[in-house]
Amino acid sequence: MSWDDKRPMSPHLQVYKLPLTAKLSILHRATGAVLFMGLLLMVWVLAAGASGATTWQSMHGFLSSWFGKLTLFGFTFSLYYHFCNGIRHLFWDIGKGLDLEGAHKSGIAVIAAAIILTVLTWLIT
Repeated sequence: MSWDDKRPMSPHLQVYKLPLTAKLSILHRATGAVLFMGLLLMVWVLAAGASGATTWQSMHGFLSSWFGKLTLFGFTFSLYYHFCNGIRHLFWDIGKGLDLEGAHKSGIAVIAAAIILTVLTWLIT
């Protein structure tokens, strides 16, 4: 092979568009990482509560700030998305919805459900 060949060696993200199922798979892994970080945040909150009023007031100030609320909103979405996509995977495990159309529709349903559940949770609380 010559070095002056202009063809790409293999498709890459600038050329190849990922299908929805691949994007949702990546998002599932990312939300799993976010949930782990949320677990660490929850331990930090519990430790602050157990450490006394001054420490708790500091934590409450953080959680009440715009950044704290954005963090909690992102954690809420991650929780619902990961949960809904896990249910989708359970259906796949029994052989339901594996065709292209079914996988696409269930992916859209997972995104919609996660958004609706997140918004409902924040409207109720």
